[in-house]
Amino acid sequence: MGSLILCHSKRAKRPYEISRVHMRIYTIEELCYYLCNNLYLIDYTIMNRRLCDWLEDELGLAKMAEDLRRDLDQNATLEEFVLTILKGSVIYAPSEIVKIQNLLEQLKNQRDVERAKYKADSLMKSGEYESAILVYQSILSQDWDESVNKKFYGKIYGCLGSAYGYLFLYKEAALMFKEAYSICEEEDMLKAYIYCCYRGLPEKDYVKMLSGNSMFLSMSAKIKAEMEEAKKENDLDFSDEKLITWKSENRRIDKKS
Repeated sequence: MGSLILCHSKRAKRPYEISRVHMRIYTIEELCYYLCNNLYLIDYTIMNRRLCDWLEDELGLAKMAEDLRRDLDQNATLEEFVLTILKGSVIYAPSEIVKIQNLLEQLKNQRDVERAKYKADSLMKSGEYESAILVYQSILSQDWDESVNKKFYGKIYGCLGSAYGYLFLYKEAALMFKEAYSICEEEDMLKAYIYCCYRGLPEKDYVKMLSGNSMFLSMSAKIKAEMEEAKKENDLDFSDEKLITWKSENRRIDKKS
């Protein structure tokens, strides 16, 4: 949202707290930025009368607060509630509002499982790995939606592997990447699986796992070569950072699915 500009000087003495993402908001600009960048995280922590009171009492936005209370009384949708805030802020140009409205409409029409994944992805991006894991797990624990490609669920296993990897829970991550690879059969997922096994297993168990499997042995050799190269180039051990790089590659692949 490149047209965001500062046009309100009022700053709250008491911030509005969004507990689920550990965020404190002090201005209408911060609120709008949060809304536009976390559409799938918007829920009762935003759409409530407490926010209305805060906007009126702390920022002096009585008209916006009144309009939002009317939305609540009329059982407006979450999308309508968000647009009331964005329009009332007078921060975004009309063309930007149209883009946001179109995006909200597009998200509204997505399947429930797609919305849930986007929510988990948003939690991942904000560093809420434990919360993201719970959402990914809830998707996998339900009956799979046959209207989406099976690889969609493989990607979710891959995302779970990434979340566990960020927490350095390599054994758990390895199990998820193994499942992801069995469904998607993508090299990056195999690479992440082998790496997590390397990091999470005792050496003798790791060697035993590789023995007799030419594909595993080849990938293990490739990983070690990349780690050595990175170490030479940077004079550091980037083993954990390499996993993060591979997980980022998985995310890019995921966007194509």
